[in-house]
Amino acid sequence: MFQGIYTALITPFKDGGVDERAFQDFVEWQIGQGVHGLVPCGTTGEAPTLSYEEHKRVIALCVETAKGRAKVLAGTGANSTEEAIMLTRYARQAGAEGALIVAPYYNKPMPEGLYQHFKAIHDAVDIPIVLYNVPGRTGINMSDEVIARLARLPRIVGVKDASGDLARPYTLRALAGEKFIQLSGEDMTAVAFNASGGVGCISVTSNIAPAACAAVQEACLRGDYAEALRLHDALVPLHAAMFCETSPSPVKYAASLLGRASAELRLPLLPPSDANCARIGEVLVNLHLLS
Repeated sequence: MFQGIYTALITPFKDGGVDERAFQDFVEWQIGQGVHGLVPCGTTGEAPTLSYEEHKRVIALCVETAKGRAKVLAGTGANSTEEAIMLTRYARQAGAEGALIVAPYYNKPMPEGLYQHFKAIHDAVDIPIVLYNVPGRTGINMSDEVIARLARLPRIVGVKDASGDLARPYTLRALAGEKFIQLSGEDMTAVAFNASGGVGCISVTSNIAPAACAAVQEACLRGDYAEALRLHDALVPLHAAMFCETSPSPVKYAASLLGRASAELRLPLLPPSDANCARIGEVLVNLHLLS
């Protein structure tokens, strides 16, 4: 259902608002470069700073531009269950193939609260759901037991795991079964994650090198891990540069160097330091992404 490379899309801004034309052009470029799927309104898309109207509009623009050529896994998470239901209902209405829903941040529910949060969304909306575990952002590391319990619900089909725990594909597969989709949420460890049972990556780096990231994932899906590792090794400096400061600050700056979008962010995020801007530019030149 969901496998390969999914780009965690940036949201281009212009003069404080969403640059709709730049976003559509960016989505079109991503599809032309061979990505398997698109994730609007995730962490990389600065979803916490989007208004509800902007959030919905970005999802709609992504679906309209993709036209079924790449699957859309819309970010619809919130730390309010009712807000998450509202956004997920909209994603279903807009035509997204699935919803990526982050664990509630800041309020830090107990395991039963986590289960009931996701179950309420599941019960309210008829759309495939991928859980998003990112403890560095939420303060919660969802346990295998909670994820496996949720996996028994028919529309919860997978997880994006950004915990960095490379034992998770093994331990979760033992509890949730081989059909439960496991996607890496970390570019740097995605090949190792796939070798352990994952089937893809929701990527920040593919905003900048979509064809190269797609090639890595396609090699993994073929079972050619020697080729996947060879391709991955070339991208390691870019993966590192994309997280030299809080994402999506570096990736938006890189996209601006490529002429794909402005580097504009919304507070409280700021542009990278001068030193890191120089580092990002150097990496792009070394990878022949920028002359």
